Amino acid sequence: MRNIFIIHGSYGSPQGNWFPWLKKELSKLGHQVFVPQFPIPPVDKQDSTYDGHKLEEWIETLKEYKKYINKETIFIAHSRGCSFTFQSLPSLGIKINGLFLVAPFVDYDQWKADVYTKYDSFQAKPYLWKRIHQLVNHIEIFQSTNDEIPVEEGRFIAKKLEAKINIIKNAGHFNFASNKKFKEFPLLLKTVSDHISK
Repeated sequence: MRNIFIIHGSYGSPQGNWFPWLKKELSKLGHQVFVPQFPIPPVDKQDSTYDGHKLEEWIETLKEYKKYINKETIFIAHSRGCSFTFQSLPSLGIKINGLFLVAPFVDYDQWKADVYTKYDSFQAKPYLWKRIHQLVNHIEIFQSTNDEIPVEEGRFIAKKLEAKINIIKNAGHFNFASNKKFKEFPLLLKTVSDHISK
């Protein structure tokens, strides 16, 4: 049995996208699955000029689960959740077994500089790529050909972390809003399960 964490993205929740389905399927296989609710901005602040997500609040939330994080733990992160893992893993300093990154990005400013006017705390400090690589045994990335996040972002991250990258055609942002099939994510389930069984 593994402790597996599913980390949601911006304005996310444990009930969104493929998270409940994946939790159910992994639980059926005997794993303990956590899908924490991280602090998100108020609904009336969800506009394109306001960020409002606070890294320190997310890190404090994850610390509540620290006793479940060990060398056998797996993190599965989506979108901003990937940026969160880039910052939180070095902060925790605990080596984990696997990290699966779905639609990760490096920096809003590289590809959407005209949208976010408030500086993002998740990107306020440089990512410690070498340290992240040291803290994870296996890293795998899922990037879509038609996401607003360019595939090059995933390739850059894969190079920095010596990770395998899976480029998926027309998967949008791997969320229900961009592609209705992402109430489920069978490929991710298979990939994680195959890794565990090795």
